[in-house]
Amino acid sequence: MIEYYEQIRILHVAAALASGGLFALRGVAMWVGSPRGMAAAVRYLSYAIDTLLLGAAVSLATLLQRVPLVDRWITTKIVLVLAYIALGSLALRRAPTLRARRASLIAALLTFAAILWVALHRGATFWAGGAAP
Repeated sequence: MIEYYEQIRILHVAAALASGGLFALRGVAMWVGSPRGMAAAVRYLSYAIDTLLLGAAVSLATLLQRVPLVDRWITTKIVLVLAYIALGSLALRRAPTLRARRASLIAALLTFAAILWVALHRGATFWAGGAAP
């Protein structure tokens, strides 16, 4: 299966960018009060992209024998992804006020940027400028 590494990596990167882009568009729709960002078709597209993203991530981790809690950058990425999911949920529907949804959207987008930084640099200490071994 290692012969498919590059294709799986490209799928993972493309799905990550598509997921973040679609989330940003849905966030803009929420910000301006448009219901289109929460339309069923958009939500289902988001679910499909995120499923591909997760499948590709698990495949890559398996192929490369990366283990959370052993590889710090993978652990950092997983923690950031969980924070991103929680903040995204607050931003798009769960926060009680528009102000809280907007603050959650900004925090989620910053968290997404941190995920990208860790992925690109394999750095677990991006806030200090260091990189994980």
